[in-house]
Amino acid sequence: MSTIFTKIVKGEIPCYKIAEDDRFFAFLDINPLAKGHTLVIPKQETDYLFDLEDNLLADMNVFAKKIAIAQKKVIDCKRVGVAVLGLEVPHAHIHLIPMNSEADVNFRNPKLKLEKEEFESIADAIRKAL
Repeated sequence: MSTIFTKIVKGEIPCYKIAEDDRFFAFLDINPLAKGHTLVIPKQETDYLFDLEDNLLADMNVFAKKIAIAQKKVIDCKRVGVAVLGLEVPHAHIHLIPMNSEADVNFRNPKLKLEKEEFESIADAIRKAL
């Protein structure tokens, strides 16, 4: 059975896409900790990040780096934090979270409530910065 992320990649569930290539896909988290909070996933459906083949994992990090650099250009933040949890969706993924302090990457923090137009504006700005 396909994960929600696979359904997003296939276009069965809408998303605010940031970037994609033949192996990876990046889109805004719809329950973000910060504006610009992005998920980077492999298109290959694998549950655990560290089950990915070494080359795929390395390339996924390079793909994520490009997204993080673009986020930093358009989101007012000191850094882009990286988090790997992997319990909420059984599909390997990396969280890229614009942050000004370590507290900004606490997943117990309340999630932001953004309007569709704001998600679209953020996604567009990050895409343009790539």
